[in-house]
Amino acid sequence: MTTGKLLMPAAAHGRESILRFLLRELKPKGSIITVFNMISIPIILLGAVLLFIRFTRGLGSVTNLSQDYPWGLWIGFDVITGVAFAGGAYVITFMVYVLGLKKYRPIVRVTVLNGFLAYVFYAGALLLDLGRPWNVVNPIIGNSFGVSSVLFLVAWHFLLYMIAEFIEFSPAVAEWLGLKRLRRALAGLTLGAVVVGITLSTLHQSGLGALFLMAKAKIHPLWYSEFIPILFFVSSIAAGLSMVIFEGTISHRVFRTQIDEDHHRSHDDIVRGLAKVCAYAMLIYLFLKELEFVHGQEWQYLRTPMGYWYLTEIIGFVLIPCLLFMHSVRTGSIGLIRFAAILTLVGIVLNRLNVSIIAFKWYEIVRYYPTWMEIEITLAVIASEIWVFRWIVNRMPVLRKSPSWVTDERKSPTPATTKEEIKWKASTM
Repeated sequence: MTTGKLLMPAAAHGRESILRFLLRELKPKGSIITVFNMISIPIILLGAVLLFIRFTRGLGSVTNLSQDYPWGLWIGFDVITGVAFAGGAYVITFMVYVLGLKKYRPIVRVTVLNGFLAYVFYAGALLLDLGRPWNVVNPIIGNSFGVSSVLFLVAWHFLLYMIAEFIEFSPAVAEWLGLKRLRRALAGLTLGAVVVGITLSTLHQSGLGALFLMAKAKIHPLWYSEFIPILFFVSSIAAGLSMVIFEGTISHRVFRTQIDEDHHRSHDDIVRGLAKVCAYAMLIYLFLKELEFVHGQEWQYLRTPMGYWYLTEIIGFVLIPCLLFMHSVRTGSIGLIRFAAILTLVGIVLNRLNVSIIAFKWYEIVRYYPTWMEIEITLAVIASEIWVFRWIVNRMPVLRKSPSWVTDERKSPTPATTKEEIKWKASTM
């Protein structure tokens, strides 16, 4: 069958050749003894043990969750905060594919990869939080919730957006395997996947905020608002781009040998452009927060401990980084931009945890506090995501340029022959 040949670049060598190729790719590249490995491996192993205890003995064996506090750290940080950090994917793809800002193209793949892995791992953290993980299908099919439920919408947004992001990244996988015709077909789906992904992402970023609209009596008035869905969406723009700046700084040092000189030279210009968008997004966020505060007439809460905490979040981690972004854009200070991005990320963590945990049932005497085991499992999830990210970047054309045959196809698109695919695969054996 011709179709089989199109999907099998090493058909002449048989399935065993592909198996050998994949097994070789599983081997570590570079030194195993590194600082990150020595720190992350014990964290991941201990997390695996704790997960075994959680799934065999129940949530109560490792968490402080209860009927009064069913959502804890795994929802407040792993899901709600993690999804905000993944917002850079839909923003960057919108800027490149819709607005046509080509200077951001070098960071599209790595940003989409970060977003996709964040959704896989952090949305996967939902399974940890469910007392009966096999019931995760209920929100998707509307069972016990109904198709008009916010959970039903968020579940489908998550599912479809992960599929869209995988399609957006899939050309890199095809290039890694040398599947020329498949790569061309997947590249043709990119724009459609981007449009669908942007739509879904804007919906579920706000959808996560909509989950808290039903908890008006349980959330402190300084954090509750009918604008929560809009605030979650706007803040996800600044959060996502700040994460792109933060991760880009690390990637340019860790994977420096994979990045070409043109990308290195354009890096600072890209960072300044992202900082400008962050400044605008945070200005809009501040305006909306001020609007809801004045409209809600909650002045009396400002002189309370929760009021001081609210001002700390708004002034220290929204207003100050916003001013730093604006100043650094004018002066061109990359170091100041990175500092502002870190402050923004901390502010997003505070905001999401305030809404979901700290300001949730703030009036109760007995409050929820995460156990050390919840924190450890969260660290294990993050470390595992970094391992997968590093494995992919070291093998696929994420930061480095695509193979030469991709460039040739763009200049003069001709049907890729099975012979060429076999030759490429044979050269890697």
